[in-house]
Parts: sequence; C-alpha cells; structure tokens
Amino acid sequence: MSVPKSQSPKRSWEEIAREAQDHRDSTIALLSPRVPKIPANPPKNVTSIPEQALNKQIVTITSLLPGELLSSLASGQLTAVQVTNAYLQRAAVAQQLSNCITELLPNLALERAKELDTYFQEHKRPIGPLHGLPISIKEHIGFQGLRCTTGYVSHWDTIVKEDAHILQVLRDAGAVFHCRTTVPQTMMHLETDSNLYGVTTNPYNSNLTSGGSSGGEGAVIALRGSCLGIGSDVGGSIRSPAANCNIYGFKPTAFRLPTDGWGYMMAGADTVETVLGPLSTSLDGLKIFMKTIVDSEPWLTEPALIPMPWRTYTLPQDRPLKIGVLWHDGVVRPHPPITRALKSISDRLKKQGMQVIDFPSHLHDEAWTILSSLYYPDGGEADTEDIESSGEPWRPLSEWIIKENPCVKKLSVGELAYWYEEREAYRKEYALHWNKYGIDALLCPVGPGVAPKHNTAKYWSYTSQWNLLDYPGVVFPVSQVDKATDVWDDDGSVWNGQDEDNRKLWDPEEFHGAPVGLQLVGRRFEDEKVLGILEHIKKEICLP
Repeated sequence: MSVPKSQSPKRSWEEIAREAQDHRDSTIALLSPRVPKIPANPPKNVTSIPEQALNKQIVTITSLLPGELLSSLASGQLTAVQVTNAYLQRAAVAQQLSNCITELLPNLALERAKELDTYFQEHKRPIGPLHGLPISIKEHIGFQGLRCTTGYVSHWDTIVKEDAHILQVLRDAGAVFHCRTTVPQTMMHLETDSNLYGVTTNPYNSNLTSGGSSGGEGAVIALRGSCLGIGSDVGGSIRSPAANCNIYGFKPTAFRLPTDGWGYMMAGADTVETVLGPLSTSLDGLKIFMKTIVDSEPWLTEPALIPMPWRTYTLPQDRPLKIGVLWHDGVVRPHPPITRALKSISDRLKKQGMQVIDFPSHLHDEAWTILSSLYYPDGGEADTEDIESSGEPWRPLSEWIIKENPCVKKLSVGELAYWYEEREAYRKEYALHWNKYGIDALLCPVGPGVAPKHNTAKYWSYTSQWNLLDYPGVVFPVSQVDKATDVWDDDGSVWNGQDEDNRKLWDPEEFHGAPVGLQLVGRRFEDEKVLGILEHIKKEICLP
C-alpha cells in the first residue's frame, strides 16, 4: 500500500514578505563597520542626511561623479575596495531613508573589488573601462544564484541560473555590483511598491513617489548610494524615476543593449519592446554606460541585437540646431512647474542661437489606446495568476493598469495582428509628422507633473508615447517647484476627464521644492545624437 507524500503547508504571503525583508536586513548587517542608524522621524526631505551620518571619506568618495570616480580608480588614487566599501555604506543608509534596496551584496562586491585591486597592482592599469565602478541593479535583472521576483510574492523562490547578458558585459568591463533595488508588483507602475518590500519613497519628499518601475534605482542614486544603475523601461520606468529623483536617465532604442536573461512577467511583452538602460548622477555616466556596452559588440553573442557600433555625434555646422518643444500632448495639460521649465529652457536655447520650434502633438490619445491594448495581449491572465497564487493582495496601481484598464483584453491572433498593424501605421504617421517640422530633437515633459503623491501616477503618456514609437529619450534635472511662482496661467477650464483629474492633483504646498525634470527625445537609433545634443545644451545654457 503506497503512503501519500506529505505536503508542506503553503506559507502565507505575509510570512514570505517577512523573510524577504529579514534577508535584506541580514545583508546590511554583514557590513563592517556597522551602518549608522538614522534617527527616528526624519524630515520629508532626507537628501542631506547621508552626509550627516557618514564619515568624511565616504562622503567624499560617494560625491564623485562616475567619470571622476573612474579617473581616480584608473590613476590609483582610489582602490576598488575603498570605493566599494563607501558605496555599500551609503546604499545601506539610503535604504533606511527611502526603502530602496532588496539586498546588499557586500561579500560578492568586496571579493570582486579585491580581484580588481590585485590586477591593478600587477599590471599597473585598469582591467577595463569600468574598473572598480560600483553599479546598482534593478531586482528583475537576472543575477546568478540570487532570487528574481519581478515584484511577486509567488516568485520568491525563483533562483537565477546565470547572469543576464548585460551583467556579463559590465563585469568584463570591470564593474562591481554592490546592491539590488526595489521594483513594484507587476513591474507596471510609475510607482515602486510591492507586498514583498512595501513602498519606496522619494528622497526629496517621502509623501511623493520615487517613480517606477525603476524607483529603487532612482532613490538609491538620488541619495548617492550608487552613481550608476541599470533600470528598464516599457512605459516610462527609467525616465519617471529619473525626473522624480533629480537625476539622469536614458531609455535607448530597442535592441541596442542586451535583452537576454532578465525577468519580465508580461505575456507577449515583445508587442511593446522593453529596454534596459542607465540611471546616473551625471549625463556622462549615461554615455559611459551606453558606450561601454555597445563597444563590447554584444550582438556577436546575442543575434537579436542590432549590430550598430557607438557613433560620435557631430553638431550641424551649416545651420543652427532645431529643437522642437511639445508644450502638451493635447490630452492632459502639464502642471505649472513643467510649463515653466519648458519655457525657461526654450527661451535660453533661443538666446544661444538655436532654432526653437513649437511641435504640436499628433494623436497622442490614440497612441495610448494602441499601447495599452498591446501591453497585455493575454488579458492580464499571467499577472493575475502570479498575484493570486500566493494570496497577496493587489496593489492599487496593479488593479488600475490591469483590472480597470478597458483596453486589457485577451486577444485572438486576428485581433493581435490588427493592433500590430495599428502600431506600425501610427509609427509611420508620426515619422511624417516629425519630418514636417524637421527638428533635431524634441524637448517635452516627462509626466503631467512632478513626482506624484503615492498611488496617483495614472497618466503615462508623456513617456509611453516614445515607447510605442521606440524613440530614445534622456531625462535631465532642471529646477524645483516654487509654490510662489508656479501658478496656473489659464482660465481653469479642462479639456476632458483625464485633464480634470490631473488638475486636481496639483498641490503647490506639498510639491514645493520637488525636483523638476524634462525629457529630450530623438528618432529611432538616434541615441548618440540625443545624448550629444543634451551635452551641448547643458554646456550652452549652464544646466544644473
């Protein structure tokens, strides 16, 4: 008579969440010296606290920009171990202030740093272009031997068998991976919140979101627990955290950076290309990241990638730069500080002799219909199963993007083909629209406001528009909200329900002092051009 196998009782999602947080805390406890404890009840803006809590050497090292760090490491002024220790300490402090880390990697990082220092002592030169540079990693990017949850409690026991291709390239270039950062449930929020780790807050105002889905990256870099990190973007997930957290972020054209080996749960995700890209404390950091990876010729081992070398962009010599300005998308009017930033930058560009052209939107409402129909061609079944199999509750923005989204439907083969045709037709129409104005790049909002209050980030179209078109976009800091200056300059009328909802979100008291960022967009495969133009603009008009 056979004896039935006993089954271990299913664990509650709360128990798994406690284990996740205990694991994170245990990785921080490995640090020596111990991380200083942050006083209870910190202010809403915590950006100055790390410099008060940490010693002068750590603050000095972590205040360097990526290019400066690499120069100091390449000259031997700093060792990889010194730099790694400094960033481990500061990342641990950042976790206490914004809840942005899923785990520190002190043992792996320091072992790697020691290897690099030994190499430098023996060969008197760096091992590669990123020698000793600490890089933070968004949690869903596969890391051998570590968990990859993509924000789901049910994926807590998913262990990755090999490193994602992008990590292999960066490691070969000399990078040190020192921490992994938080992601939201479903990976489809412009907010970073999950039942595993809770809410990641904005370092500039804890009542506001750090953005999503790379909000852990945004927060840890804003607090200088990292100077360069890897995020991903299918609707704004790199650019939203960059703008919210006062840093730089870049969404490249699809299939220029490696795509192998990272977790993403959206069934049929190739309907809208998801890309990996950098977030950094500097524009130079974005360029270093992109050039290093493309120079490694990753297409030789990943055939899906476009075999396109990194090119040097040269400004036009026979005419001024032509910069378009998208003041609004014709659907939702941006909040006053966004409009003020657009006006300030465009006025300064004109003074520097650049040609500034008003660029009208073209059917941006239709773009969202196409995009949101393609996001979940399985009707959200896979995500629903992953949430409900553990018993974890739906987060508010997960419900909004899947359950409350009228465009989320299970598509037949014919229906999917229809939306593909709509996507390609729209891309062609927009190319002709762009041609009509002949611009080199487009200056536009990153969102309809600054960092939103928690659970209110429900308008994606200022970023997702460019995902549908597969246009590269770089986000950069401009200014801060000033409640005295930033007031509506219209008659208060609204265009539609979405515009009315967004107008109600404007809160000058709460948003006062929040970062204001903008976005510069180019056409497909104009990645180098977009970064080169922003570099020129930054120098010409003295951006912060």
